[in-house]
Amino acid sequence: MDKYDSLKLENQICFPLYAVAKEITRKYKPFLDKLDLTYTQYICMMVLWEHKTLNVKKIGEYIYLDSGTLTPLLKKLEDKGYIERKRNDVDERNLEVSITEKGLALRDEALSVPQSIGGCIALSREEAELLYKVLYKILNNL
Repeated sequence: MDKYDSLKLENQICFPLYAVAKEITRKYKPFLDKLDLTYTQYICMMVLWEHKTLNVKKIGEYIYLDSGTLTPLLKKLEDKGYIERKRNDVDERNLEVSITEKGLALRDEALSVPQSIGGCIALSREEAELLYKVLYKILNNL
């Protein structure tokens, strides 16, 4: 065994994860362009479609983003009329984000996105479920 084997790209677990994530995000683009959303805005909207109102910190926990990255993203979503941001009445340090009626209406337009993406990925249901479990195992251990 060569002492440099660990530095070969073909021996890296991180590389196919990176490449797949990049390529899947690229596949989302035409579908999300129709919704006028970036991928990161889309996953943020998915969280808000589910929870309706959350503070910025909680949104960041769900989608693994810090507030410095999340703040401009939320501002753009607010400019589009999809969300509202306001300070909590009890604790002004706490910024709450709520989905608007316009943002909620966008959910119906987004219904086709998961199916469209699923059609781009050649995995059986069992393979997809296994991959999901393995990826979350990695994510939860990091």
